[in-house]
Amino acid sequence: MKLSFSTVALVLSLGAVAPLAAQSSPVLRFGLLPAESAIPLIVAQDQGYFAAQGVTVALTMFQSPLDRNIVLQTGKLDGAIADAMTVLAFKEAGLPVTATSDINEDFKVLASPGSGVTTVAQLDGKDVSVVPNFALEYIMDRIAEKNGIGYKLINIPSIPARFEALLANRLTGVVFTEPQATVLVARGAKLLGGSKQAGLKAGVLLFTDAYLMAQPESVKAFYRAYNQAVAYINATPASTYAATLVKYGFPEAIAAYLGSGVKYQNAGPFPAASFDDIAAWCRAKGTVKKSWTRESAVTDRFLP
Repeated sequence: MKLSFSTVALVLSLGAVAPLAAQSSPVLRFGLLPAESAIPLIVAQDQGYFAAQGVTVALTMFQSPLDRNIVLQTGKLDGAIADAMTVLAFKEAGLPVTATSDINEDFKVLASPGSGVTTVAQLDGKDVSVVPNFALEYIMDRIAEKNGIGYKLINIPSIPARFEALLANRLTGVVFTEPQATVLVARGAKLLGGSKQAGLKAGVLLFTDAYLMAQPESVKAFYRAYNQAVAYINATPASTYAATLVKYGFPEAIAAYLGSGVKYQNAGPFPAASFDDIAAWCRAKGTVKKSWTRESAVTDRFLP
């Protein structure tokens, strides 16, 4: 059964980014989004950590989670940066994937430069752009609930289009991950809050069950390389590898963001409390009907 995502997949092949052409085993085909969660994977590829661990990884960058999901449905990806909502939606539709860890993430709530909005409370009744049914809407919903407000959802799936709409004051608010959020603030957007501050997590790394069953040692090697990359990021000036990140679609300001004291964490288990809250949110929205448990959608057994 296919999910009813209607967007046409747009694949961005940039320099070292591998295309989506069919890959022969044991290549691990992994989908990225241009967010801070992708940086350990890009560094692991660029520094040869994946190769040193004996796993060949082909990275593909997407500009929208909908585009990534369409390609996951076709079987042309073995894993991806995603969120717990995606895992549940895929499982509900009979597409077997499993979350294998959390990610490094901080989703920020921002107001447009000309809106005059300086607090989350002032977003009450205003238009806020998030991608429905995914992490961005979940984060905004939970932050809105904590502040006792409502908002009008505006759906702009494309990351660049959402970025420009906020700066042009065509939106009052938006939820964005890093480093785009910091770039927006530097260009006049107002920072109102974020997922870390609110104690919220949603992002995961997922793999298809077929790949987990066929290549368990490759997944373990993948995570060893990931953690090597985390150590490198935390010990190395960002200017050393920023040019590589730019090739993958990151803004030039990525070096300044990473140099501002950001510290990455090793891959860890996705929290049970976060999963349960997301599962309840998905059921309330009607995106899933089954009562999914963490054990049915998440595994920790591939983490070092």
